[in-house]
Amino acid sequence: MAPQLQYQVRFDVNDSVIAESIRRNVQEPALTRLLDILARHRAVPKSQFDAFSEYVAVAEERGIEGYPLYEWTKATIQNPTKKEKYLKSFTLYVEDQEVYAKEIADSLESDLQPLATSGLITRISKYDTNPENNPQPPQRGTDQG
Repeated sequence: MAPQLQYQVRFDVNDSVIAESIRRNVQEPALTRLLDILARHRAVPKSQFDAFSEYVAVAEERGIEGYPLYEWTKATIQNPTKKEKYLKSFTLYVEDQEVYAKEIADSLESDLQPLATSGLITRISKYDTNPENNPQPPQRGTDQG
């Protein structure tokens, strides 16, 4: 029997001030609906930039040879254009889990949809743990992301 797929929900915002408020967990009136939805789902947003920065820091602390995406990730966070992009992109952790059941992801995605319609969120994405459905690590020397 194949293992049960797990899912992850991500969203993007296009406003740097809003993104910074989300990153810093600032109780901004414009974020009330978003924060209410996240609380209801026991979800916490983490910016992709922060996740990438943590990956680089851990790799440097433990030795980069065990971290195949180190070079790409470090180059990404040092590139001003990509930094700006990933500061506005958030992964949702539910009950401290990076991936979760499809029903949880579907419900979260559905509840976030009105925020995309209103313009607070510019994009909602749902990913699963099937490697065939996800981008593979970039080859050395390529510029993806």
